[in-house]
Amino acid sequence: MPYRMCRGLLFLVLLAFTSNLFALVAPEMGASDTSARLAKLEQQTADAKSSADNAWMLTSSALVLMMTGPGLALFYGGLVRKKNVLSVMMQSFAMMAIISVLWAICGYSLAFGSGTSFIGNLQHLFLKGVTLDAEPAYSATIPQQTFMIYQLMFAIITPALITGAFAERMKFSAMALFMVLWSFLVYDPMAHMVWGKGGLLNAALGGHFPTLDFAGGTVVHVTSGVSALVCALYLGRRLGYPHEAMPPHSVVLSFVGACMLWVGWFGFNAGSALSAGTLATSAFVATHFGSAAAAIGWAAVEWLHRGKASALGAISGAVAGLVAITPAAGFVGPMPALVIGLVAGAFCYMMVAKVKSKFGYDDSLDAFGVHGAGGTLGAILTGIFASSAINPIFKDANGNTLPSGMIQGNFHQVLNQLVGVAIAWAIAIVGTLVILKIVDVTIGLRVSTEHEIQGLDLSQHGEEGYYWEVST
Repeated sequence: MPYRMCRGLLFLVLLAFTSNLFALVAPEMGASDTSARLAKLEQQTADAKSSADNAWMLTSSALVLMMTGPGLALFYGGLVRKKNVLSVMMQSFAMMAIISVLWAICGYSLAFGSGTSFIGNLQHLFLKGVTLDAEPAYSATIPQQTFMIYQLMFAIITPALITGAFAERMKFSAMALFMVLWSFLVYDPMAHMVWGKGGLLNAALGGHFPTLDFAGGTVVHVTSGVSALVCALYLGRRLGYPHEAMPPHSVVLSFVGACMLWVGWFGFNAGSALSAGTLATSAFVATHFGSAAAAIGWAAVEWLHRGKASALGAISGAVAGLVAITPAAGFVGPMPALVIGLVAGAFCYMMVAKVKSKFGYDDSLDAFGVHGAGGTLGAILTGIFASSAINPIFKDANGNTLPSGMIQGNFHQVLNQLVGVAIAWAIAIVGTLVILKIVDVTIGLRVSTEHEIQGLDLSQHGEEGYYWEVST
């Protein structure tokens, strides 16, 4: 009996010891397991966000490429005479090929590599170091290759916009050489100053003159539009302009192209958020309302001026609104977007209908009247309407949000915008004049009188856009 009692007592002691040991160890095991689970969950959440952002940015890249071909190609192609439709469309398509190769070789590095305040260096020559890892200075959630390819689409469409000014009279070889030099001497420096690390005008990364340009008001539209004006003035008028009627050969093509531009512009502006978050939504909404209001603004003024609202005017107004809202898209809400669009539609119509005819320059497809004028207006209005509630881009040393635009009390921002616009105008004018002179002296710019009469489709490419069979 005593033996059984001792054995039972020993069993109870061992049971109590084991229970106490388990009580001490179990919480630690549970805490460790919980921490591991939380860490795994956080990683999965980060991976999911990165995947979502990357998917949106790849989609946006495709949308922006669609803006050049087929969007711009159709829009410009329909506006010229039938004998030049292929030549104009080929110019847009050529940019898709030529600029892509240049971007891979050194364009991306010059625009987004570390360098001076004015131009990047050659650290990414031949895309060296442009990996599938993120570049935190630009975006922490997408691969640098995604960022690179997205920015390429901007570099493609910008010079393509210029072709509207010298349509129907520049040699294809001259156009190709001009665009190569223009990309290096005008676009890359401007892109670096506004968006690149250490850029003079970079508002997000501490530029000396922080210019608000969400998606390319100065980088894309002011540079291309002003360069277009310089080209139009340098080359002179088309044969017969303005006495000979030169109506668009197919407003239908232009109509389809303009609608594609409107859709693609969501990638242009909302994609510039570089993520699939709320800022992309805000930019998407502002883009749509800005374009819609501008279409109404242009059509209304045209109706008052000419007694009719034309289809060509409506689509031109929509594009003008897209241009003007581009720098402001990520900084303003829906109501300011409506105001910017409405003003831009009316303003660009007056530039095209009044100013161009008064000064007599032959901007064939109104690249300056829409992009140069609309981009300049939009950049200035961005400094007025920008709101920190939409995008708190400016912060003090303690991390507190500062006002963004003039309406919020940041009157100095309008001055910064004017500085950015002035630099864009200066680079575009000087750079374009130098390049035009180089090309003119080396290979010549303008087609011969015989080739211009014949049409650039046949003279430059040996083919026609339309072959009409005559029935017998």
